[in-house]
Amino acid sequence: MTGYALRGKRIWVAGHRGMVGSAVARRLQQESCEVLTVRRDEVDLRDQAATMSWMMRERPHAVILAAAKVGGILANDTRPAEFLYDNLMIEANIVEASRQAGVEKLLFLGSSCIYPKFAEQPIAEEALLTGSLEPTNEWYAIAKIAGIKLAQSYRKQYGCEFISAMPTNLYGPGDNFDLNSSHVLPALIRKAHEAKLRGDKDMVLWGTGSPRREFLHADDCADALIFLMKNYSGDSHVNVGSGTDLSILELARLVCRIVGFEGRITHDLSKPDGTPRKLMSAEKLRSMGWVPRIDLEDGIRSTYEWFLVHRATEEAKANRQ
Repeated sequence: MTGYALRGKRIWVAGHRGMVGSAVARRLQQESCEVLTVRRDEVDLRDQAATMSWMMRERPHAVILAAAKVGGILANDTRPAEFLYDNLMIEANIVEASRQAGVEKLLFLGSSCIYPKFAEQPIAEEALLTGSLEPTNEWYAIAKIAGIKLAQSYRKQYGCEFISAMPTNLYGPGDNFDLNSSHVLPALIRKAHEAKLRGDKDMVLWGTGSPRREFLHADDCADALIFLMKNYSGDSHVNVGSGTDLSILELARLVCRIVGFEGRITHDLSKPDGTPRKLMSAEKLRSMGWVPRIDLEDGIRSTYEWFLVHRATEEAKANRQ
């Protein structure tokens, strides 16, 4: 392990308005550093010239690349070109601009969907590119694999201290609760909440509910990313996860209990299950000394509380318009 001090540094959090990026920005407040951000309406990160110009002007010491076009199974499956093109452009522009601007350290944030659909569980970092991907999100996965390879190639050719981290399924404050584009946990929270409000007797779950998934709170993820920025420098990407999983049906029951929906859970078997199981090996990161702190039930409860406050604010804003 190698030490990289964040104190006094100018650190650009690319994607600071997203769930992970905002969690990273909050976590960096503990590091006595200057956090740089730029809004999408100020700089389109898909635009190479605009990204390069901003980077040369601001000259950050370090970059945490959390900017990405993200979404769940439906969004990935129906808008593949956007997920591939947008993510390729964002990561390529930021990585090259970081090299030219002399950035000291960059962390690229990937996704656990980079791994083969039928990878041996728990999935170790070495499983990358050893099998075919899950078809419903392969476009996003290929873009993220390209990002890992970009970081590795810039280390090899230019000696840049660029590293990659692969988080598992994340959730928390700032998550996307749009049923057309959200991931499974926020979608379940919203569905259970609305079913409760309507007094429904049933809540429909996509697929069989048998696939197993691992979840990590965004604040735990942010803490792990800062830990890696300070303590890791290597060619291999590093998994960031909780190390435990549960079935989608078990997750749905937990969400219903927290939200207070007391009806039945039924299944829409016309919808896809996705990858049967996705549990990442946490050994590499654990061996460095990092462990998560937020229990899943506590994390879902606080996320639901955030959703209620955020939803009330949005409804009040809509009523004023």
